[in-house]
Amino acid sequence: MVRTKGAGGSAVERIQELILAEGLVPGDPMPTETALCERLDISRSSVREAMRTLASLDIVEVRHGHGTFVGQLSLAPLVNGLLFRARLDDGNDLRALREVVELRIAIDLSVADQLVDIYRGTVNPELESLVEEMRTLAGQGKPFPQADAAFHSTLFAELPNGLMRQLAQAFWEIHTTAVPMLGLAPAEDILDTVEAHRAMLVALEAGDTDAYRAAVHEHYRPLGRTLDAAAETGRAAALR
Repeated sequence: MVRTKGAGGSAVERIQELILAEGLVPGDPMPTETALCERLDISRSSVREAMRTLASLDIVEVRHGHGTFVGQLSLAPLVNGLLFRARLDDGNDLRALREVVELRIAIDLSVADQLVDIYRGTVNPELESLVEEMRTLAGQGKPFPQADAAFHSTLFAELPNGLMRQLAQAFWEIHTTAVPMLGLAPAEDILDTVEAHRAMLVALEAGDTDAYRAAVHEHYRPLGRTLDAAAETGRAAALR
């Protein structure tokens, strides 16, 4: 067992170093509070404060009644921070949400060649079914966040870059949470978004990178119009 007593740095940094030195991975149990105090030569209050900070970053996970474990190291802190920023920017031309949408577009376009290599010549009934589910719900005037999320996560599932998959999911979550949270009306032309999902899939299966890129832009165009309309309404209200 590695002993890090006497190491420099803050309690947070020293606990992180201990995780690395011990080779701990997500889900592994952390040393007890008493053990951390003894091994790192820091006070119980410092350990508790550090663990609260690390828990907020998903580096550790406190399971009440079971102990503390190495966290999942997810992008949840990024999601929460950007959602708060979107709320702060509400009424300021929805800048934070616009930036998130721009990042989603950039990610979707950046993996175009990889996705074409993965899907060229394939048939994907699961993705087809998700598009049909979106089409049905949209036709009934209902939102379809679950089907939308499943489509994008399934589409990206075979990408070799795990961080890219996580970022795509994180920005999708920010986007879909922020739209209702900020009181934005659903796009009137939401069926265009559904058909764009279908066009993205058809293009990838055909190995047509240019058609996929064009479909990505069509996918986000209704949302862009919604953001423009909301910003215009906000500006008009400010002038009254």
